[in-house]
Amino acid sequence: MAFEALSEKFQKLFQKLKGESKLSEKNVEDILSEIRIALLDADTNNDVIKDFLNTCKEKMLGEAVNVHLNPSQVVVKIVNDEIIKLLGSETYELNFSKQGPTNIMLVGLQGSGKTTMASKLANYLKNKKERRVMLAGIDIYRPGAMDQLEALGKQCGVFTYLDRSCKDAVKIASDAYNYAKYNNYDTVIYDTAGRLSIDSEMMDELVRLKSKLNPFEILLVVDAMSGQQAVNVAKEFNDKLRITGALMSKLDSDARGGAALSIAYLTGIHIKFSGVGERIRDIEVFNPAQMANRILGMGDIVKLVETVQEEIDEKEARKLVNRMMSGNFDLNDMLRQIESTRKLGPLGALAKLIPGMPKISSEDAEKAEAKIKKTRCIIQSMTIKERKNPDILKAERKIRIANGSGMQVSDVNTVLKQYDNMKLQMKQFKSMFGGRFPFMR
Repeated sequence: MAFEALSEKFQKLFQKLKGESKLSEKNVEDILSEIRIALLDADTNNDVIKDFLNTCKEKMLGEAVNVHLNPSQVVVKIVNDEIIKLLGSETYELNFSKQGPTNIMLVGLQGSGKTTMASKLANYLKNKKERRVMLAGIDIYRPGAMDQLEALGKQCGVFTYLDRSCKDAVKIASDAYNYAKYNNYDTVIYDTAGRLSIDSEMMDELVRLKSKLNPFEILLVVDAMSGQQAVNVAKEFNDKLRITGALMSKLDSDARGGAALSIAYLTGIHIKFSGVGERIRDIEVFNPAQMANRILGMGDIVKLVETVQEEIDEKEARKLVNRMMSGNFDLNDMLRQIESTRKLGPLGALAKLIPGMPKISSEDAEKAEAKIKKTRCIIQSMTIKERKNPDILKAERKIRIANGSGMQVSDVNTVLKQYDNMKLQMKQFKSMFGGRFPFMR
């Protein structure tokens, strides 16, 4: 995940501050020095770092005389507020036309993830905003660009307008708009061509496309891994096209995060969405406050709740809880619980969303994932009868299950012990709350 190294540095700094009794000019300078190193390592623009540190210093020294405030809490609050400002202060929505199809142009360099982000945005608008969306492939240069967009469009159930025989991007875009208009599409996302670097030919084509389409949104797709280079790219695109917002791709990668921290502050182009995974639905509205919380290691409980609501069926969850509380919990239910948990994503990524949760190392996360996979495989190797009535699992059956799952009999016994422990915990819970879960209505 982007910002991971930056987050670790901030958390170590805040931990160190817990031993301080008050803020002084000396420890403020030490704090700012460490923050400067952290931001430089994140590949943040030098001008951004300079302004950020000056503002933080002024505010920290203003609080230094207040002996009633915990230094760690003061610094966290100030740094958090200033990072939110860097990231754009607030959430920015897309603009839509009140009449006729809304044209949205996606622009950016080749390799920035533009085509993938086009399909993710289409999927978001279709499912979250109930828009009737159409994709339009107008990249006539990159081999396979139209095929890729068409395949992604099918994946998210969105029609893709293509004209492989035409070599005029402006004409394809114009024909796509007319098609959308006469077929009652209310939104068209245009996947324009990118280049390895900005050139006059590329910009001339984009200017002509803007003139023809009069788009409500011109969104710049920025690779989160591009660092400070993203700022220069954004400035050049903005000078020619007046960019209305940015889409930050690959924010789930090991990018250092400098692009996200620099672009809004230096160019005025606010990040509207970010790509946070490989799946077509892995796109989220960019929220500076929530992102600042993640950077400072304070989690993002809102994102966690949204993930649970999206991935887990509420009726099925209630049914499973009722079975657990009634004592009818069997290995089928245990398997369903495992499947539900897996839908939420990797354990390490989920842990980062929970405030106060200690960081799970990649090694520990992999071990936990392997354990879950092993448990799942063992249960799936059982017959329906065995899952419903684990008491019949004697030596002969355990050997068959172990052979069928490629495990050892000891592994089968471990799963059964885990199951027995869960049943015992449910009984204790039931007696504690008088047979009712306090959060289940």
